[in-house]
Amino acid sequence: MKRFIAMCTAIMLIAIMVTACGSKKETESSPSASQPNASETAASSGAAKKDITLTYIASQDWIKDAEMELAKKFEEQTGIHIDYQIIPSDQYFNVLKTKLNSGEGPDLFGGQSGKSEISLNYNAEKNAVDLSDQEWVKREDPLSIDQLSLNGKVYAQTIWDTSNSYVLVYNKKIFAEQGINVPTTYAEFKEAALKIQKAGITPIYEPVADGWHHVLWFAEPGPQYDKLQPNLYNDLNANKVNFETSAPMAASLTQLKELYDLGLFGDNTLSDTFADTANQMATGKYAMSVMTQDLPQQIEKINPELKATEFGFFVIPLADNQFYYVNPGGPSKFVYSGGKHIEEAKQYLSFLAEPENLQYLMDNTATFSNLNFTGLKDKYTDEQKKLHETYPVKGTDIQDYVNYVNPQWMDMGKDIVGMFGGAAKPVDVLKSIDKRRSDMAKIAKDEGWNK
Repeated sequence: MKRFIAMCTAIMLIAIMVTACGSKKETESSPSASQPNASETAASSGAAKKDITLTYIASQDWIKDAEMELAKKFEEQTGIHIDYQIIPSDQYFNVLKTKLNSGEGPDLFGGQSGKSEISLNYNAEKNAVDLSDQEWVKREDPLSIDQLSLNGKVYAQTIWDTSNSYVLVYNKKIFAEQGINVPTTYAEFKEAALKIQKAGITPIYEPVADGWHHVLWFAEPGPQYDKLQPNLYNDLNANKVNFETSAPMAASLTQLKELYDLGLFGDNTLSDTFADTANQMATGKYAMSVMTQDLPQQIEKINPELKATEFGFFVIPLADNQFYYVNPGGPSKFVYSGGKHIEEAKQYLSFLAEPENLQYLMDNTATFSNLNFTGLKDKYTDEQKKLHETYPVKGTDIQDYVNYVNPQWMDMGKDIVGMFGGAAKPVDVLKSIDKRRSDMAKIAKDEGWNK
């Protein structure tokens, strides 16, 4: 009993001391194994708390719940509050450009990585702070860092599962019931989808409404185009060839149009949304969807009768692709050069990149199986391991290798919708991509376009 009273007295004294030393604004915290491990070092949290709010705007789906939990812990340590302002993906870039062009950017802003993207869409050399001297740069994947760099300077931080490519997630039970093997060519894929459709199941859940997802079908198999048309990637970057004359890319778009015309995406594909993917796949009414490799876990959480182990993966087989395409980039965090709290924004990025916080972010984000930093413990499933074993040959997707592609992603999405509706042919989509690439290259004074 005395020991218990002594313990209580000690706890009360500690509580009084914390209250006396605390900042004007504190957030309650009850540490547990499921919460982020708070760093006590002055290097990451600062020696004294500050009463500051950092405004951070980002597109929908870029900020995970686990990051928001980490932001609370950061505020507890530093007194610095993160005000997240999430904007719908189809409006985000217009909103961001307006803010940057007006000189009224937020303290932190989100953006996709990629050299042409950060140069043309964000004018990073003017609008973003050079982060080259930050400690975490040495621990981030060099391929990711390269996509954030211009003229030797690093302008953003990417914390993302860059190994978690968008692949076709398929219901193994449906495939088995229909006697279907994983397809390795487009012809096999179409045949399988038609067989599934005949059985009264919608073959593919494809959410077109968001404006970006359906572009993945064309962009991800890029390494296959480069194989079929040798040196295509480098020739495109040097302006020696263009999209319009590329037979592999024309074939891929033609096949994508055929999938749509055959009704293999279902009756509501133009109104279907990305956010509803797991819910729809959990109904069992769809056999496949192009999605990240965490989808099976999401499905099981929604419908426990459908186990995550009942789903497998294969790559998008347009143009007979069998490459496992990788994307070293992803949604990234920039510190606005005109912000009033640049050092505090840097401090937040350093906090997020602490190993224990990265591990927390990964462990508590269903869509992450790994992160692009060294020293972390991945959580690959057996099916993911099988995926990597099945496709040992890897290549970079087209938007992360070929210049002036990623910045026009949403425009490409509109062009492809036009193609679906019959307003454009595959060659017209390719011509539009060429036109926008040329316009961007000339603005960037690219030597290949200014000879």
